[in-house]
Amino acid sequence: MRSVVGARTAVAVAATVGVVAAGVVAGGVGAGQATAVDKVRLAADVPVAPGIGYRAFSVTGSHGVVSGHLVTADLTNRRVSVDLLTPGTVSSRVPLSQMVAAQGAVAGVNADFFNIEESQHVGVAPTNSAVGPAVAHGEALKAAVPDGQRFGPGLPPGTSTRDVIGVGYDKRARLDELTLKGSVRTRSSAFDLGGFNQYAVPEGGVGAFTPKWGDVSRQRAVCGTDTVRAAACSTDAYEVTVRNGRVVSGSATIGAGAIAEGSVVLVGREAGADRLRALRTGEKVTVVDRLTSTSGKRFEFAVGGFPVLRDGEPLPGLDTKAAATRTAAGIGDRGRLLYLLVLDGSAESGAGLTVAEVADVLDTVGADAGVNLDGGGSSTLVTRDPATGAPVVRNHPTGGAERPVPEGIGLFSR
Repeated sequence: MRSVVGARTAVAVAATVGVVAAGVVAGGVGAGQATAVDKVRLAADVPVAPGIGYRAFSVTGSHGVVSGHLVTADLTNRRVSVDLLTPGTVSSRVPLSQMVAAQGAVAGVNADFFNIEESQHVGVAPTNSAVGPAVAHGEALKAAVPDGQRFGPGLPPGTSTRDVIGVGYDKRARLDELTLKGSVRTRSSAFDLGGFNQYAVPEGGVGAFTPKWGDVSRQRAVCGTDTVRAAACSTDAYEVTVRNGRVVSGSATIGAGAIAEGSVVLVGREAGADRLRALRTGEKVTVVDRLTSTSGKRFEFAVGGFPVLRDGEPLPGLDTKAAATRTAAGIGDRGRLLYLLVLDGSAESGAGLTVAEVADVLDTVGADAGVNLDGGGSSTLVTRDPATGAPVVRNHPTGGAERPVPEGIGLFSR
């Protein structure tokens, strides 16, 4: 049967098999350094949809043999598109297979790390909101928390929570950085916006929350500091509700509940709280929230993830010790190919791959750039059964069942 991942993808995979057969893996954690990854073995390609194919694989890492799953998408195929999978708000989460089915995707993986627990902050509920930026259908949904507030393994040098993998309107995938460029303006004053639908507002800043946030409490936004996630919640906080461009209320209590359409809730801490206290009921306020990319490119889809591979070389400083179940996404052929990769859940037995090994595996299967995404119990890869149309979980999730997640990378076929 002819592969449906496209001629370009078939060539890339054929080249990969030649490398794998020889047991040679390029890359490492730095110049002259190599990881223990060896003998990546790819199974036969299984068609998912025109331009999209699935393969199982196995790899021998430093902690033993690991099974994995790989989906390859040819972005030059006019039928293929990529978008964010979401439950509808940034502070909710559901199993990935439900998002795939609800949005009509043909394949998907879980995406960014998220605020899954708050054991340090007594009485503060986790928000389920992701660490980094998110763009869906060309619309910015959220910005990134401060680096010190992130969940997940340590960031490699030179990276930040603002790093994303995404696809532009030119249908090319790329790694980039998305920064919040927002403001709050009145007739007599103006100040920068420090947060946008994110679970942590920078110290002294003001964050904006829209209906896309959901109904989870916004209290977590004023907890921790820019460098210490577990630091105490600020005792100097204030929030203001703006509806149809005018202030309708203010409160020293940070609230919860759904935000009405046409409304924005501003939450400030320390100096940001002072700025909000100065606003008066009925005052006209303009809130601007937008994300800008370092490259200047516009994204139709983007999601947070920390880079592990650039220009075919692993980033320096990647962890070489801790092995775990991983999820990753890679880019090949100058942005024309997108790779989604997930490992089987086996963290309980000490197996899995290190972050450095994940970079090498991405390199081996054909990627020249890639990011590490949320792993462990979140790692899930789903493809549509071509016969029934039902979503099928391809990997074996840690713990035996899907963990609900707040977002994923979805592949679509028109």
